[in-house]
Amino acid sequence: MGDGLVRLGRREGVPFGHTAAPNDRAPWARHVLLFTSGKGGVGKSTLAVNVANALAQRGLAVGLLDADVHGPSVPRMLSLAGERVRWNDRDQMIPAENFGLKVMSVGLTTPEADTPLAWRAAVATGAIIQLLDDVAWGALDVLCVDLPPGTGDVQLTLAQELRIGAAVVVTTPQAVATDDVRRALRMLLEVGVPVAGVVENMSHFVAPDTGRRYHPFGEGGGRRLAADHGVPFLAELPLDPAIGAACDAGTPIAAVGVDSQRAAFAALAAALWDGLEAGHAARRVSEANPADRAG
Repeated sequence: MGDGLVRLGRREGVPFGHTAAPNDRAPWARHVLLFTSGKGGVGKSTLAVNVANALAQRGLAVGLLDADVHGPSVPRMLSLAGERVRWNDRDQMIPAENFGLKVMSVGLTTPEADTPLAWRAAVATGAIIQLLDDVAWGALDVLCVDLPPGTGDVQLTLAQELRIGAAVVVTTPQAVATDDVRRALRMLLEVGVPVAGVVENMSHFVAPDTGRRYHPFGEGGGRRLAADHGVPFLAELPLDPAIGAACDAGTPIAAVGVDSQRAAFAALAAALWDGLEAGHAARRVSEANPADRAG
């Protein structure tokens, strides 16, 4: 049985894949959906948690892998910060569960919630692989993956190890954000990861007393980013203090918010699910017709 900690190290005899022909380390998931930004502080984890919850509300079996090994925030956002990993009789880690989601995070494997993880890249990527291989995820409709900031080893490793259905790129409108997010988007395109599109978070603020809309971080940055790279622009999400407060409280707004707050995430989840299913069907056709791939 396990000792409650992730046992690190790459599994011997299982080679890494290639972005052109990735391994299928999550065959138990019908779809893999990435959330990435290339930059911290844009609300990527908040979006991942709320969209995952909105997918689960559609009756889907949804897992959420917190792949930010140095700054895991998903457990707090789902009232799981006090949980620690448990093991089954097959020596597999058992995902924590809340709000209809199966959740795994390095934050659940440390002796204390604030234990620092001063890991080099090889150790960090080894841990991520084990959170795929050594966890009893069960059959999932969607595995959502919350990626860390940047365009480094974790991102590249997952592009090599997972058959990714789509990636959601999260930004705020300001140029300081889109400069970094642009690099993450370009990396996805260059390694062949399907990009569902761009979400502009903290797009605007609606004054509660007047209903007037303000743009404290600028306007249109997400749309320009999507247009520059020829990918869809998926949504503008408001700067709403209630969303951040709900995450801090461990109660995602998609689960506990008023109808208007929940609707934005429900609509985004519906669009992403439809896109994943369409992509899956197209791949099935392509795999059944090798001549189409050659052409």
